[in-house]
Amino acid sequence: MAEVLVYVDHVDGAVRKPTLELLTLARRLGEPVAVALGNGAADTAATLAEHGAVKVLTNDASEYAEYLVVPKVDALQAAYEAVSPAAVLVPSSAEGKEIAARLALRIGSGIITDAVDLEAGDEGPVATQSVFAASFTTKSRVIKGTPVITVKPNSAAVEAAPAAGSVEALSVTFSDKATGTKITGRTPRESTGRPELTEAAIVVSGGRGVNGAENFSIIEALADQLGAAVGASRAAVDAGWYPHTNQVGQTGKSVSPQLYIANGISGAIQHRAGMQTSKTIVAVNKDAEAPIFELVDFGVVGDLFDVVPQLTEEIKTRKG
Repeated sequence: MAEVLVYVDHVDGAVRKPTLELLTLARRLGEPVAVALGNGAADTAATLAEHGAVKVLTNDASEYAEYLVVPKVDALQAAYEAVSPAAVLVPSSAEGKEIAARLALRIGSGIITDAVDLEAGDEGPVATQSVFAASFTTKSRVIKGTPVITVKPNSAAVEAAPAAGSVEALSVTFSDKATGTKITGRTPRESTGRPELTEAAIVVSGGRGVNGAENFSIIEALADQLGAAVGASRAAVDAGWYPHTNQVGQTGKSVSPQLYIANGISGAIQHRAGMQTSKTIVAVNKDAEAPIFELVDFGVVGDLFDVVPQLTEEIKTRKG
């Protein structure tokens, strides 16, 4: 059976959820071979094996932490040359898409970004994408070289499938460009205790209707009861009510959770582009004509200041 390279997104050995989703998708195409780089790379093996990796290629070098993406591209190219895979899968983060694009250019292959599903085809992997602000769904495949595909978080359920997970050292020779851009400092992101926005299974967002930074506590309270991430529309972010890192939309982050709850968000096309692929969408808005109601599964016409606290209290009561 053909082997499929999976680039591992991890933090000091802790594998992030999008990588486990990639392993699930990779098993549809062949035998997953994981590529783990940097500090703690070897520590990822047990988790990767539990989720289907037949082999884990590891390389720990200071270059991965000290410089930008080129060292990682060098390593992924080395893994590609060692394995000759049927496809290369990468998480669809900002960094992941840059790594994938650089790799595709080096190996002379086509690339598909932001896939939301993968299936095996007679002539290679077939990727499903949501395009034109999620107004259309397309199926496509790479027709030149080895497919390089980035996959959006929450595109597949994580499934355990124990495999050998044998660890092998990956030999990497860094290119001259690997040390071209040095990282001079890092500032740890302050933890809120909530899930990462793009990886969360549930997202609760607030928009212009929240009417002030102080009122986002209502949105946060609901999110905390659901174990959800907090999002915001561009209007709320531009008004300074919530950080830009939490913006959902065409100029913010794209999310695809199991449940998306939009509160006080009108549903402009720019916002819809970032959340329209959510599995279930609920909206609370006092304007019955708001565009958001055109795509929701459940809509509540009402004042979010009345509806959201009641919902939060009901969830709290049921949990208690």
